[in-house]
Amino acid sequence: MHVYPIVAAAVWGTLSGLLLPRAAYRLAVPEEEAWAAACPGGHPLPAGPRGWVGPAGCGACRTGAGRPAGEWLPAVAGAALCAGLAAARGAHPELVVWLLLVPVGLTLTLVDVRVLRLPDVLTLPALAGTALLLGGAALLPAHAGSWPRALLGGAALGVLYGLLFVINPAGMGFGDVKLAPTLGLALAWYGWPTLVTGTLVAFGLGALNGLGMMLAGRAHRKTPLPFGPFMLAGAAAALLLA
Repeated sequence: MHVYPIVAAAVWGTLSGLLLPRAAYRLAVPEEEAWAAACPGGHPLPAGPRGWVGPAGCGACRTGAGRPAGEWLPAVAGAALCAGLAAARGAHPELVVWLLLVPVGLTLTLVDVRVLRLPDVLTLPALAGTALLLGGAALLPAHAGSWPRALLGGAALGVLYGLLFVINPAGMGFGDVKLAPTLGLALAWYGWPTLVTGTLVAFGLGALNGLGMMLAGRAHRKTPLPFGPFMLAGAAAALLLA
């Protein structure tokens, strides 16, 4: 494969990762709040796109006060994921969909880790956008998947998570249920084994994290823990290995 798509994907991952910390910070609020109106330093954020892209701190935070540590991590993770997907999946039309999902997934991860929720403002557009864009990719001759199977996979994974939520609402958030169809679309695009792999990896990682937290004395059986990051990590692993 040519190096150019990998380099371009890495650049996209870096730039998008640098721009998402403010959005993640603003969305990491309790469910009853729409979003945070001020930066961590207490300064009001501007309206419009400028209030949603860039570091969490604003221009008034001249010394960096109020800026969370590790804001560079999304850029590193974005570059690595995007470059890995470009290398693993090749320059097929659906690669554009995966590259667009990376910053969304990173933002959801940050929000879920901080406040244990996956905002509808991200999960629902991601579902609609993934379905439509994969439908468009399926019309191009160089695609490497199946759109009808992707739709079935999205529905199947959504039903699975919905059942788990009904059976044990304390162990499965409804935000996870809303995220599941998007991941099912992406995974089933490449086949049912990919869907099964991504799902099993997600639950395996989640179980290991819960066990580790309990052994470390930082959680007990009923402690709520974020599961969205493990769903996303499982999907990313399966896409990289499909």
